[in-house]
Amino acid sequence: MKAQVKRLFDIVLSSVALFFFFPFILLAALWIRLDTPGPVIFKQHRIGKDCKPFKVLKLRTMIDRPSSDIDQNNEKVIANGEDPRITRSGRFLRSTSLDELPQLWNIVRGDMSIVGPRPIIPEQLEVVPPEFKSRFHVLPGLTGLAQVRGRRSLGWLDQLKADAEYAKNYNIFYDIVIIFKTIIVVAKGSGIYGGESENWRAYRERVKTQSSKSNIGGD
Repeated sequence: MKAQVKRLFDIVLSSVALFFFFPFILLAALWIRLDTPGPVIFKQHRIGKDCKPFKVLKLRTMIDRPSSDIDQNNEKVIANGEDPRITRSGRFLRSTSLDELPQLWNIVRGDMSIVGPRPIIPEQLEVVPPEFKSRFHVLPGLTGLAQVRGRRSLGWLDQLKADAEYAKNYNIFYDIVIIFKTIIVVAKGSGIYGGESENWRAYRERVKTQSSKSNIGGD
C-alpha cells in the first residue's frame, strides 16, 4: 500500500511539475543549442530499482563527447564550476539544478521517483557494499536523503548509508519533508560539486589497496 501511495504521489506531482517547468526546459534547450554543438538532452545508463538499468535524462551541461571517449573509471572529478568540460550554459544549469528537470519524465514513466536514492552509474555498482544494497529496494529519486544532507560533499559511504536509511524508513510524509529541504538546499546552491570527502573512485582504490595488502600478508 505504501508503494502504491508513493507512486500515485509521484505521478501527480511530476506531471504538474513537468507542465509548470516545460517553458523553462524549452528555453534551456534553446540556450544549449546556441551555446555549443551537440544534443540538448544527455542520456546515460543508470542503475535503478532491483539493479535494473535504465536511461536517465538530463539537459546537457558538458561539451559533447563520443561515448568511446568517456571512461567513468578514470573520469576527472569536477571540483568546481570552472571545469573546461562544462559549457557556459551548463554552469548555470548545474548551479540551479535545472539540468535535472528532464528526469520528471523518467518519473512519469516509472523509472524514478520524486524522492529516493540518486541513480548510480553501472561502474559504481561493484563498489556498493552488501550492507547498503537495500538502496536498490526502492526507485531511484530526483532528490533524496543524501542530497539534503550534503549532496556531493558527502563521502561515498555516507551517501550509501543515507540511501539505505531512506529505503528502510520511507513514507509519503518523509518524502514531503525531503522535498521542502531540497528546495532550501538548491536555493543555497550547496554541495553541487564534490568536496574533500572520499568519492566512489577513491573508495574503490582504497579497498583494492587494503585487499592487496591483506593478500600479501596472508601469503
